[in-house]
Amino acid sequence: MIPIVLASVLIASALGCGTPPVEPLTSRVVNGQDAKPHSWPWQVYFSAIREGGEWRHTCGGTLVAANWVMTAAHCINTKLSYRVFVGKHNLIEDEAGSKAILPEKMIVHEKWNPILVALGNDIAMIKLSESVTLNDHIQLACIPSAGTVMPNLYPCYITGWGRIYTGGPIADKLQQALMPVADHATCSQLDWWGIAVRTTMVCAGGDGIVAGCNGDSGGPLNCKNADGTWEVHGIASFVSGLGCNFIRKPTVFTRVSAFNDWIDQVMMNN
Repeated sequence: MIPIVLASVLIASALGCGTPPVEPLTSRVVNGQDAKPHSWPWQVYFSAIREGGEWRHTCGGTLVAANWVMTAAHCINTKLSYRVFVGKHNLIEDEAGSKAILPEKMIVHEKWNPILVALGNDIAMIKLSESVTLNDHIQLACIPSAGTVMPNLYPCYITGWGRIYTGGPIADKLQQALMPVADHATCSQLDWWGIAVRTTMVCAGGDGIVAGCNGDSGGPLNCKNADGTWEVHGIASFVSGLGCNFIRKPTVFTRVSAFNDWIDQVMMNN
């Protein structure tokens, strides 16, 4: 399996992971905005079937290989049936090029504890039942090098179809918002998240205006590196129970670069 995984990484590099054919909007906005269609082509969403047979938006995710999606552990409920959508922008329209794919396997981090979210390890991998064909609307994300930690106030973007405000409706069109990183020294202050935030997490936002919200879970925190390539540094994990955009309670993400080895092992062994 190792040669296959390495080949996938090399192919992704050759295809230019993290370099979307449609360049994202990167203007500073207050409460977020509609993303330019397909400008975050590694963004996926998945829905679960609920009582009555209705499919409902559940979480976001990131396409990291042609048949693998990275998301949050808390998004996975083994009692539910899921389908993963790639190439989507507007959830209420039938869009050419978008596709729904059933999961083949869903692997949750073995140390994830749904009762103690602050312990971290909120990461899961979904193996798709078929590989996707990469095109202008569907691309792979780049994962940062192991151990990479973004500096304070580094400009990153959250993307997703989550609630547009606390208690509000989910978005029809993919949303994006500029959310600078709050480094661990800042985010772990007592009047911020204190001991609830670990070094295996990354915080972004905290200004009381811009934040992730319910439904953004599992989706990416996108940061452009010095070479101009977008990397996914975070997996949306949790927000404050006081409100999605409560001041000094930034959105907390699983730090992807703390789990490179785990991601590699899951892909190699499955």
